[in-house]
Amino acid sequence: MSAFMPWSDELVLGIDSIDNQHRWLVNATNQIYEQIESQNPDPQIVGEVLEGLVDYTMNHFVLEEDLFKRFNYPETAAHKQEHDKFTHQVMNLLLDFERGEPVTEDALEFLKAWLIHHILRVDKAYVPFLKANGVV
Repeated sequence: MSAFMPWSDELVLGIDSIDNQHRWLVNATNQIYEQIESQNPDPQIVGEVLEGLVDYTMNHFVLEEDLFKRFNYPETAAHKQEHDKFTHQVMNLLLDFERGEPVTEDALEFLKAWLIHHILRVDKAYVPFLKANGVV
């Protein structure tokens, strides 16, 4: 079975710490997808991966926002707003799951679409700025 959200060179920003975190987020999304599409999804695994996704997302966003603040990135407010919205949506996904609602393919399609859009459009926009400030 091919990955729900394959990692590709197109998603690489060229800033190692951020690329590694993006790769982790893509892998976590794929793990949840594999569980919900399997014959016998393991709710414990789904829950653990969702919790990890929430924690990791928050930590990843803190890293990006710290870099923005350190170098006075002009689009910080708009970028942080996107982060906050996504964090809220992932938290709701986890809370719904903890209340017994299944994780749906629609929810994962949303995660996938958001991650791809965010990495390819919003994150790629800051790469020249951060690289000009010596971030690699």
